[in-house]
Amino acid sequence: MNATVQAYFKAFNAGDVEAMLACLSDDVAHHVNEGKVRVGKPAFTEFCAHMSRCYRENLTDLVVFDAVNGTRAAAEFTVNGTYLATDPGLPEAKGQGYCLPAGSFFSLKDGKITRVVTYYNLADWIAQVSA
Repeated sequence: MNATVQAYFKAFNAGDVEAMLACLSDDVAHHVNEGKVRVGKPAFTEFCAHMSRCYRENLTDLVVFDAVNGTRAAAEFTVNGTYLATDPGLPEAKGQGYCLPAGSFFSLKDGKITRVVTYYNLADWIAQVSA
């Protein structure tokens, strides 16, 4: 199991952005489910601040997959969340709960994550918070 990816997810669940940043390369490319690619730790930090304001999430059922040479990894998990504050362009937040299957893909170099790609079904999330 990839220790860096495991540490990244442990930090995520703890809400520890500094520990997440410690897992990333300085020029990390962060591909979010919807939106532009963010490059670098400052952009990642800004994204995390936005997410913390709008969402409270905990990941469960985490399974991490490793490539043989340690340069790639993937993870499958369940996102258990609460929609805290309205995110522009999305439904109004009223403290709605949601539960979504999701996955992330990683590139790694020298023990640091150089690329994070996360996918989930946005239409499913919208349906859950709109119900």
